[in-house]
Amino acid sequence: MRQKGRIFWPFLLGLLLIPGAFAAAQEEDALSQYARRFHNGSQLYTVQRWHEAAIEFRRAQEISTNANDWSRAIYWVILSELAYSDYGSALRDMDELNRRAPNSTYTRDMLYHRARVYYIQGYYEDALSLFNRYNTLTTDTDREAADRRAASFFWMGECLYAMGQLEEAEKFYAWVIGRYPHSPKIEASSYRIDLIKQKKIEYELLALLQWSHEESLKTSEDFQRTIRTYEHTLNVYQRRIAELTNTGNVIIQEIIHDIIAEEPLSASISEDDEKIIDDDTIPE
Repeated sequence: MRQKGRIFWPFLLGLLLIPGAFAAAQEEDALSQYARRFHNGSQLYTVQRWHEAAIEFRRAQEISTNANDWSRAIYWVILSELAYSDYGSALRDMDELNRRAPNSTYTRDMLYHRARVYYIQGYYEDALSLFNRYNTLTTDTDREAADRRAASFFWMGECLYAMGQLEEAEKFYAWVIGRYPHSPKIEASSYRIDLIKQKKIEYELLALLQWSHEESLKTSEDFQRTIRTYEHTLNVYQRRIAELTNTGNVIIQEIIHDIIAEEPLSASISEDDEKIIDDDTIPE
């Protein structure tokens, strides 16, 4: 009996340990599959096969066994979606990441990527707000963080540039050049500053041309107004001359009419005078 007890208890203990060992084996297998999927996704992402990379990262996300692995996998899913311009899917995954892991560093980094999407979609004010929020939550702890913050300031300048606020945009470009001399955005910032200076010159020339054109139009309008005044005065004089000419013709016609009307009387007086003369010349 005592020997049976010695056999029973180890056997029972082994039965109890089997589920735990099986679960541990399953978890180890899941971790192995996760690592393999994530590694495949990383390689595909490196060679710019982003759509395939997103599929591998998504599979890694689905079989992840802890919150950190899940967050890391969906983060790279989002980066892959952004790389091949599937912004709608990227934004949905950003929302999911923010919902399930609101305090992770990946969620904070999503502020930058969401702002980039908003900029691409033309929501410049929303993008500015997110870039500014990202900059307040991060510091220049290392080269990578500094480059990301420099890029954030650069994109804030791009938002302002797109909104036509060139002087404000120039301040951000100058900040990137002065504060982050090793940033990859240095060349782009310098180019934008040169472009802004050129645009300022163009605006000044355009304003000068506009003023010159307005002055030319004003001079032309004054000249045309003078011509119209001259033509009006000339027309008035011509009408006046015509009126005077007509009036003179009427007067002349009246004079002629009066002369014609007086001619028979003159003729009658002359005949009588001739009779008197003839009578005076008759001898007695």
